[in-house]
Amino acid sequence: MSSYFKNTPDRKGFFGEYGGAMLPPPLIPHFKEIEEAYDRLSKSGEFIKDLKYIRKHFQGRPTPVSYLRNLSEISGGAQIYAKREDLNHTGAHKLNHCMAEALLARHMGKTKLIAETGAGQHGVALATAAAYFGMECEIHMGEVDMKKEYPNVVRMKLLGATVVAVTDGARTLKEAVDSAFGSYLGQADKALFGIGSVVGPHPFPKMVRDFQKIVGMEAREQFLEMTGELPDIVAACVGGGSNAMGLFAGFIDDEDVALYGVEPLGTSTSLGDHAATITYGEDGDIHAFRTLVLKDSEGNPAPVNTIASGLDYPGVGPEHAHLHKIGRVNYTTATDKEALDAFYRLSSKEGIIPALESAHAVAFAMREASNHPGCSILLNLSGRGDKDLDYVVETHGFGE
Repeated sequence: MSSYFKNTPDRKGFFGEYGGAMLPPPLIPHFKEIEEAYDRLSKSGEFIKDLKYIRKHFQGRPTPVSYLRNLSEISGGAQIYAKREDLNHTGAHKLNHCMAEALLARHMGKTKLIAETGAGQHGVALATAAAYFGMECEIHMGEVDMKKEYPNVVRMKLLGATVVAVTDGARTLKEAVDSAFGSYLGQADKALFGIGSVVGPHPFPKMVRDFQKIVGMEAREQFLEMTGELPDIVAACVGGGSNAMGLFAGFIDDEDVALYGVEPLGTSTSLGDHAATITYGEDGDIHAFRTLVLKDSEGNPAPVNTIASGLDYPGVGPEHAHLHKIGRVNYTTATDKEALDAFYRLSSKEGIIPALESAHAVAFAMREASNHPGCSILLNLSGRGDKDLDYVVETHGFGE
């Protein structure tokens, strides 16, 4: 393990100034139970053996790194590569931590999994894990996202999950998290809340990051084997930030590798038109942890907007807030328009249809390639775009 991961977060779950667990008293013993079980089981040979088996024989890992030759040629300058998490079973990186969370739940004697979902990829992954382990599953999803990402709603139901439509507020990811927490409060004795990103109270930001580290570990080894050197730039989209932390984990101690997190700028820089939390947010609390938050005039989490439902969150993982503060990761943005163009370009030029979330990282790579001649860019293709096809075609057509 790298020196960074040995010391981060601290025992109370803080990444510098960010993180922690500001829980209501009834949940404190349950999160303590999760923390103690993770600390014990993550060092257990049996747990590690079981997880390795699942990753190889069920998920289909390792996923490959692909050289995007055609995209590199039309972008000019840098050579672009992609870590293909779209080829992970269920079509996204989310299964990496969902299978591990379900395995943890089984060892703890839990019989049910509860979670929120935005784009539906986390919900599909957790429903898949529940089916694999023979557990109940309850997924909370905003009504807006259910309509936008309907194919994933169908998949969750086919996998045996109960999908709870959230009709409060903006009816998107934040409200889904609120609803799932409320439901979990009454079922914590038998259920595990499988948080879907590197967000939430300790130990989830650490735990989800650790389960996603496999992405960066594989990518580092694969890129070295392909090219004989490390990439110059590593990039991933950031909403909550699990796919980014997974990829960054393989390169965090390599000072010569520049790390970039790409946030959704939506349709403008005005509050309510984007979800670029690190770029425009401020210190605050959300969902029982300290991080950067987009706030309205009254100091509450602000409405957010992005074409990508999985990035539709007014907060960000506390580790990302910390990495921004210490300057190890550069955070930038891509607009809806740029992401949509990247979606069409990768589809037509490489035969890979990306998730709209991942398309933000593709947009960054296309934009930055011309500024870095002779360099290499490795992006995380965190998911495939099957879930987005109906929405994109009905709303925007087939591109140029």
